Parts: sequence; structure tokens; C-alpha cells
Amino acid sequence: MDILLVTDSYPPEIRSASHLMKELAEELKERGHNVFVVTCSPEYNLSDLDSEKSYPEYLVEDSIKVIRVKTLPHHKVNFIIRGISQLTLPHIFWKKIKKHIRTSVDATIVYSPPLPLGYVGCWMKKYRDSKFILNVQDIFPQNAIDLGALKNPLIIKYFEKMETNIYKFADKITVHSEGNKRFLIEKKKLSKDKIHILHNWVDIEAYRRFEGDGYYRKKLQIEGKFIFFFGGVMGPSQGLDLVIDAVDKLRNMDDIVFLFVGDGSEKSKMVEKVKARGLRNVIFHPFIPKDEYSKLLKEIDVGLVSLSNKNRTPVVPGKILGYMAAGIPVLGFLNKESDGHQIIREAGCGYTTVSDDSQKLAELILHMYNERSQLRDMGFNGYMYATKHFSKKTCVDNLEAIIKK
Repeated sequence: MDILLVTDSYPPEIRSASHLMKELAEELKERGHNVFVVTCSPEYNLSDLDSEKSYPEYLVEDSIKVIRVKTLPHHKVNFIIRGISQLTLPHIFWKKIKKHIRTSVDATIVYSPPLPLGYVGCWMKKYRDSKFILNVQDIFPQNAIDLGALKNPLIIKYFEKMETNIYKFADKITVHSEGNKRFLIEKKKLSKDKIHILHNWVDIEAYRRFEGDGYYRKKLQIEGKFIFFFGGVMGPSQGLDLVIDAVDKLRNMDDIVFLFVGDGSEKSKMVEKVKARGLRNVIFHPFIPKDEYSKLLKEIDVGLVSLSNKNRTPVVPGKILGYMAAGIPVLGFLNKESDGHQIIREAGCGYTTVSDDSQKLAELILHMYNERSQLRDMGFNGYMYATKHFSKKTCVDNLEAIIKK
């Protein structure tokens, strides 16, 4: 089949979404499909090396045809500018698709957010007779309403109308957990026959082929320390302020280090908060390339995942899967609705609590540190669970079946 992937994030950008789409493109190509990707030109979440490179608008990368489109700023800007940028995205993408893709396309898979990209799937269906699969990760605008980013009733109504229209036009809608499926059926009144659970996937082999060699421990001068690690985007949805509050309560635990690797709109505030409180057990590091990230995880003791308790949807942070694939235990501070609680419990790979009390967070951090002799078994449990449920093969088998229905 000829398959088009539509996403605002794709490597070299370093985000769980970009890796997810890259792994999907590679797996579909390996199965004999002709794969196109249309995405934003890389400007954000880049390693130092990649930030110095330039990328053409159209490039064939290992037989995958990638169209990178220059857009208005849509990260590290206020919500008004971000909203305007996202509303223009589908129009810019559509123009470049018409320029570079002249063949028929059997299926168009749109990654949401941002929700407006769903219009690309609508137009591909209407004008190119392409099946439209909408992959819903964050349920917008509900998540923005919950976080206080959307307050104006007219704007909320506008985006809810957009959401309804795109859902209606999509042939199939995929979500990454049972809770998300229930949410769309109960809150958005969608037919259960239209919605399919497609777990997010992880490239198990990408983690299996690396071993920790102590490089980052030595580089960051944290050899012999017990490391709690957060890797990825640091934005309002993550609620990492509460994590810093918990860290503050453990400031005298000299053996424990909290390592944050990545970037995002909230990072500068976190850095200032750590500096103002004089916390010496917190380290910030920029994004690193994917292979280096896989190596780094092999040196970590516990992977942290966090979501603000303002969230009201069952979202599952993608970084959980990376921790599991790397064989390290997980500590989750999540909103009570997140299906991440259930996944971590079922896998037996760590602990979770609701992200509403920094004292509870601190106690759980200390609990994992004190029972560190058991963490190896937890990490192995997570690895086995990810291998069974979240491997690329298992998930893409499911996706192919959904496309063909």
C-alpha cells in the first residue's frame, strides 16, 4: 500500500512522538509499503549536532519519502501564537502534499495533536480517495481546557466543533488505551465500532543492543549515585513543579541525584526554582540523540514519568515504554485518570501515585531508594511486558488490520 504519515514531529526532533512516527515509518517500509511522511521542518528539541544541520523540503531517507515543511512558530511561544500556527499547519501541509505526492495514497494516518492536522486526513479522503486513520494521543481541546490554556467559551466551542467534524470524517480512530476509548465513547458519543485500541509501540531492539558503560555518570560527575531520571519535553502538562517540591524534601539525601534531560516551555522555570532553593542534587542536561538516549537509560536506576493532576483524560505518557524497554523500573506521578497507573501495576515494573501531594511523592521516591535491591526484578518485569504488548511488530500488525477493515 501507499501510506502517508502526517505528524508535526519527526526526527531529528527528539520527542516520543517523533520517535513513534519514525519507528512506524520504518516498520511499514520493511513490510513492503510505500511510505510518505509530511512533517514540520526541524527547529525544536534538537541535539546540539542536529541543530547545526539544514534539511531540504523533500528528501528520501532509507526509501521513506519525507516532506519537511517550514511553518510558523509552534513551540516555546504563547498559546495565542501557538494556536494560530496550528490552524495554519493543515493548509501548509496540504499545499506541499499536492506539490510532492502525485500518486494515489491508500491510507493517510494523522497523528494528533495537533488536532487541526486532522483536516489533512479529511482532504486526502475527499480529494485523493484515501482512507483516513486518526491516531489520537491527547484529547484536544479537553486537555487544554483542563490545563487552563483554553478559557474563552467561543474558542472552546470552535475547537470542539472542529473535533466533532474531524472525528466524523475519519474512517477509523485509534487510541492508545482502554480508558481513552471509553472517554471518546462516553464523552464524545462516538460509535465503539469506529474506535480501535492501538497501543503505542517501542523499538525493543534499539534498547537491547546497548549496555551502560558509565559514560554519562562520569561526564556528569555522578558516579556511585542513585539516579532518578526524567527524559523528554518539560511542559505544563507534565506538572514537574510538584516533582521539584518533592526533591526539595530530599535535599539531604546525598546519594540520590535527579537528572532531567530535555527541554520545553517549563524548563527555565524549573531551573530557576532549583537555583532559588539551592538544590544541589538536581542536574539538567539538553536533549541527546536517540542512540545516546538508549545508552543513557542503561545507566539509570529509576525512570520518572509525570503528569499534572489538572489533566482529566486517560493519557499514557510515551516515555513509560522507553523505560520498560530499557529494563529500568518506573516511578509515575500521574493524574488519577491516566491509564499509566494500570499499565505500571499490571507490568509489575514500579510504583505510581496521583500527582497531588509532594510529600507523598517524596515518600515514594525514598521507598524505591530503600528497596533498591528489588529494582532489577521490576525492570525485568517491565521489559518482558513491553516485549509482549508494545513491540513494533505486535502494534503494527494491529494497525495493518485496522487499515484493511
